[in-house]
Amino acid sequence: MPSYHDIEIRVRYSETDAMGFLHHSNYFNYFEMGRTELFRSVGGDYRAMEESGQFLVVVKLECRYLLPARYDDLLRLRTTLSRITPAKLEHEYELFRDDVQLAQAKSTLACVDRNGNVQRMPDAVGEAT
Repeated sequence: MPSYHDIEIRVRYSETDAMGFLHHSNYFNYFEMGRTELFRSVGGDYRAMEESGQFLVVVKLECRYLLPARYDDLLRLRTTLSRITPAKLEHEYELFRDDVQLAQAKSTLACVDRNGNVQRMPDAVGEAT
């Protein structure tokens, strides 16, 4: 797996607060987009994994906001898979406007079955990493 994957995101009006800043909750949606596109970039398929009965669930997510993003800003999100264990994935995120870092975050995802029981990562994740 590449060490990181970048995507561009344009801040939409509906994602902002009354002051025109990107609402803090929407950063987490962006991080999910980054994880999904990183996995997809190496041939991973979340849908197929879920159809087989294995799910990646967020068990920890933290974000440090450095500067605000605003409506219509073009942002670059860098997502890095920083650690993989038999049952967990850890990601790091860096959000930029041009070369200015706006936020940094970390997440931990666990692999579970349909009943929420912890499982080993599916082969597809190991092959894609």
